[in-house]
Amino acid sequence: MSNKIILGHNQYGKAEVRVVKITRDTDRHEIEDLNVTSQLRGDFAAAHLAGDNGHVVATDTQKNTIYAFAREGVGSPEAFLLRLGEHFTSSFDWVSGGRWEAESYSWDRIQAHGAEHDHSFVRNGQEVRTAVLVRDGADVHLISGLKDLTVLKSTQSGFVGYPRDKYTTLPETTDRILATDVSARWRFKTGTDFSTTDFNKSYDDVKSLLLEGFSENYSHALQQTLFDMGAKVLEAHGEIDEIKFSMPNKHHFLVDLSPFGLDNPNEVFFAADRPYGLIEATVQREDAGPAEIAWSGIAGFC
Repeated sequence: MSNKIILGHNQYGKAEVRVVKITRDTDRHEIEDLNVTSQLRGDFAAAHLAGDNGHVVATDTQKNTIYAFAREGVGSPEAFLLRLGEHFTSSFDWVSGGRWEAESYSWDRIQAHGAEHDHSFVRNGQEVRTAVLVRDGADVHLISGLKDLTVLKSTQSGFVGYPRDKYTTLPETTDRILATDVSARWRFKTGTDFSTTDFNKSYDDVKSLLLEGFSENYSHALQQTLFDMGAKVLEAHGEIDEIKFSMPNKHHFLVDLSPFGLDNPNEVFFAADRPYGLIEATVQREDAGPAEIAWSGIAGFC
């Protein structure tokens, strides 16, 4: 056993930079709302081992760069991260890569007097859009995603045929509520030329396919529905290699109304927030190349 102590993998940067960009070149304003994290990787050994900050691009500088880049507009979180990654890896010779992450929050125009208001907005709470960029030398890995997309189907779902032992109390059912909060991240093929990619259009289409996949077909288990959702995206988007899911089973239990002299024909439920089943899986192309570095730093599946 060696007693020599060395520095392992490391990165650093500025986390959760909140930036709101208002485009006001006309009376009808636009809003872009992001939470951005920048982390640099490269030759930072001297800072750790000798206290030499000669290669340390200050985290405050990284924060200010994010704000300055926002001045020119965001466009999409993916495009914004690609610009940041290119800047830091080309401006500083010792920065060989990094990891940049963004959450994007959507706003809708307030309806006032029957029309969309030009400069008043209401936060759209449907889901949070996510993006991660990882640069490792010449390799660029881009992951889009979403979280907190709450969906429910009121029928066409069941759960039967599972093993039973002395601890099993769950009754089988062929007609139940299926509900979940979808967290999903999809990785574009490494080496893809992103210069002409419309990431907003791509995101909208993937989200639509996920919702269609959830609603279609009878669900024998949330696992089956998860796979159907992922397969639907991969079949439609050849530029995506894999999609990872984390989906809690938001249980709805039928309430016993018999003490009140009432029946309950599958209509009144108790929505339990915990404990909950948690289903996580990756749906990928059989020939998808490994990309462990792209997922490094993402807790769990999503």
